[in-house]
Amino acid sequence: MQVKILLFATLKDLAGEKQLMLSVPQTHNTVDDVRQLLVQRYPHISENLRVALAAVNEEFAFGGDAVKEGDEIAFFPPVSGGEQPDFPEIIQLADAPIDHNELIAAITTPATGAVCLFSGMVRGQTVREGHLPEVTFLEYEAYAPMALAKMRQVAAEIRQKWASVQGIAIVQRIGKLAVGQNTVLIACSSGHRDEGCFEAARYGIDRLKEIVPVWKKEVNPSGETWIEGQYVPQPQDKA
Repeated sequence: MQVKILLFATLKDLAGEKQLMLSVPQTHNTVDDVRQLLVQRYPHISENLRVALAAVNEEFAFGGDAVKEGDEIAFFPPVSGGEQPDFPEIIQLADAPIDHNELIAAITTPATGAVCLFSGMVRGQTVREGHLPEVTFLEYEAYAPMALAKMRQVAAEIRQKWASVQGIAIVQRIGKLAVGQNTVLIACSSGHRDEGCFEAARYGIDRLKEIVPVWKKEVNPSGETWIEGQYVPQPQDKA
């Protein structure tokens, strides 16, 4: 059978391609079987492939999960539906600067008395293992359909944990971003400041970093490096 393979971030660069069709024997029909076929095809990145996360048809998948003809199977490093909410939600992958005031207005209702906003920025200097000490720009990449689905999942989890939260905005920039530019925005509104908007915004950015498949590459004149996370999704991270 034929399946579609998508590779992201480090895997894409090392393999030299981001998409391919792969023939999978009918007797080898699990995610682990597909992973092993890719290891045979790209032996020079076998270690990267063995620790890569997997998704089948835009949902996290695990070793014994079955695959079938025509499935879309993505491999990537750690990172990224339901009823319509009563309050506004903004879920976006943006390739243009984020207007903070516009988004705050979009999640504010007549019942809103507080908005907590987290805004991530591109650092020019970093003192942390695994990062370049100086950065000229960042390049963000996303597995777009799955990223949007997981961002909606983050919003749903916020509503489950903080029932008093009203509007929610989750916006992730993609593409090339210069030092000082905004990279991600999480905003939550509520009737009062003590009704969860602070905690919900903090949870939103932390959860985004765990399950939304978005990666960044640090670049300066002397080199570049993909920044990969440590969190490994579990079955309960499925929507």
